[in-house]
Amino acid sequence: MVEKNLDFRSDTTTWPTPEMREAAAKAAVGDMGYGEDPTVNELERVAAEVFGKEAALFCTSGTQGNAVSVLAHTDRGDSFVCEARAHLYTIERGHWSVIGSLIPKLVKGVDGFLPPDDVRVAIGRRRRAGPKTSLLCLENTHLSSGGSPLSPEQMKEDYDVAKEYGLGVHTDGARIFNAAVALGVDVKEIAKGSDTIQACLSKGLAAPVGSVVVGTESLIEKAKYYRGMLGGSMRQAGIIAAPGIIALTKMVDRLAEDHANAKVLAEGLQRLGIELRLPLKTNMLFIDYTGIGWTGEDWSKACERLGWKSRGGAMGTRLVVHYGIEREDIEAFLEGLEKII
Repeated sequence: MVEKNLDFRSDTTTWPTPEMREAAAKAAVGDMGYGEDPTVNELERVAAEVFGKEAALFCTSGTQGNAVSVLAHTDRGDSFVCEARAHLYTIERGHWSVIGSLIPKLVKGVDGFLPPDDVRVAIGRRRRAGPKTSLLCLENTHLSSGGSPLSPEQMKEDYDVAKEYGLGVHTDGARIFNAAVALGVDVKEIAKGSDTIQACLSKGLAAPVGSVVVGTESLIEKAKYYRGMLGGSMRQAGIIAAPGIIALTKMVDRLAEDHANAKVLAEGLQRLGIELRLPLKTNMLFIDYTGIGWTGEDWSKACERLGWKSRGGAMGTRLVVHYGIEREDIEAFLEGLEKII
């Protein structure tokens, strides 16, 4: 019997596909630090092509990808504008401060979208006082608003404001392919609204490790310098790059299955009296089980009893549907949960 990956905690818990495991075992390798790993070079070529950008860079993680991108756009002591609940600001250990001595300017978004007039206010008009604002950071999909996708039109609105003031634009696109699938557009259309984009290979695309940064050749060269500073110049990295190629070329369209399964899960939970705290947009559910009188401990114990991993919070929790969770798994979960309730 094949073990199932029944884990609602995050799409970071995906397991690589059998094809990815085989590709890793057979990957041609070389010294990535010298630019001689053919599989890494191919991954970077594919990534640049997929996004319609000049160049790409393979990084160990999304956090590293965001860090090297932000550093490539800025000078020490600069400020950058981002959404007030952006993953880059709230979760990534303040790399922008520790490494870059950068100062964030926060804008409260609407479902992750930064209103252009608010971006203008955050940038400010004073040229001889305060830190120089040199970068606008976007996030697509936007985690804290329930995995909300930003459309190409929304991206362009903020991009145009940034360019009006001479700012660079970086997008934390950890789940940007979820946005593209949900919106029914090519990711190239979304990418037009950014100078650099970081995209995770190890979330819904199911690669075991890594992210890519795409952008202009000049920005990618700067990012490569900072990647080396952060210990990201790996050696025979083709072993982990090979699954990334499969992630980009074969795993994007199947994200629609995750979105459809998330809808089945959401509808099933609502029938049981468990409400959604945020509208379902992609593959994430933010739920509230207090209406059935449950605590976080009740939820966690029920999931454990049914063979699932999920962390219950005081008022509710987040559930993420991903590769390895099939429709039949969700139906069995809902049936078992109904009996427990």
